[in-house]
Amino acid sequence: MPGPLVFPAHVALHLLVALLLPPLVPGLIAKVKARMAGRTGPPVLQLYHDLAKLARKEAVFSRTTTWVFLAGPVATVAAGLVASLLVPFGHTPAPVAFEGDAVLFAYLFGLARFLTILSALDTGSSFEGMGAAREAAFSALAEPALFLGFAALAKATASLSLTPMLLSQGLAAGRLTGPLILVLAAWAIVYLAENSRIPVDDPNTHLELTMIHEVMVLDHSGRPLALVLYGASLKLVVLGALLIDPLLPATGRGWLDWLVFLGGLGLLAVAVGLVESATARFRMTKVPQFLVAGVLASAFAFLLLLV
Repeated sequence: MPGPLVFPAHVALHLLVALLLPPLVPGLIAKVKARMAGRTGPPVLQLYHDLAKLARKEAVFSRTTTWVFLAGPVATVAAGLVASLLVPFGHTPAPVAFEGDAVLFAYLFGLARFLTILSALDTGSSFEGMGAAREAAFSALAEPALFLGFAALAKATASLSLTPMLLSQGLAAGRLTGPLILVLAAWAIVYLAENSRIPVDDPNTHLELTMIHEVMVLDHSGRPLALVLYGASLKLVVLGALLIDPLLPATGRGWLDWLVFLGGLGLLAVAVGLVESATARFRMTKVPQFLVAGVLASAFAFLLLLV
């Protein structure tokens, strides 16, 4: 049983990681992609500098926009921060855990997506409306893969809370190994799709006809754009924790568990950079097939646990 001072220290470290680490992950991905292309690339800490620069700039708003235009950036950061409290970082329990928190976790990002879509539609731009339609259509295929993965882990652990679902020591053993592999494969697809990464989307493109998420934030500038960029990096960390937690070994030492978790996030960023360097972006008609593959993988994992 931990002492009275251990839990507050764990929560403080969890909050520090959730608040300060996210901008580092896109920097690692960009650096890996640059190295694979034979370039030096931007500094790993580039996003920190960009956020500081944008925070000092005033935003420019269209006359057609209302307060809804700002709801998307604010909701993205708020949902990411609350979701970060529900998911464990490494083999330390989440600061907030209760039965059914997995459902809240998923719908926090769903709420952020809904408000981002409304924010894009509020501009009256046909391009942003096109991106909003694509975002809504593809998210309808990504969410079933996420929820079926939750259902499989809930069946395996007899819990609907993320902490026991992700940190159960028996997941990687025996008959649970196959379903866990399928769930993680499905979540890897969801991770790329939800974070607008290649091969689903390209966060660096500026061609409106091929953009999905990025086209919805074209009119943001200044501090709202800083919130958008920070929220996107926060989502990389939170969903990344969901993906790597079941794979991390438990050392039994708090500080070592945190180091292993941070190293796992770094390896995940490297893996995303390698995937983006080695693959091309799918044609828009191929993206639904890619997402359906994730749904089928999660569904098979759940069915295997029912047998």
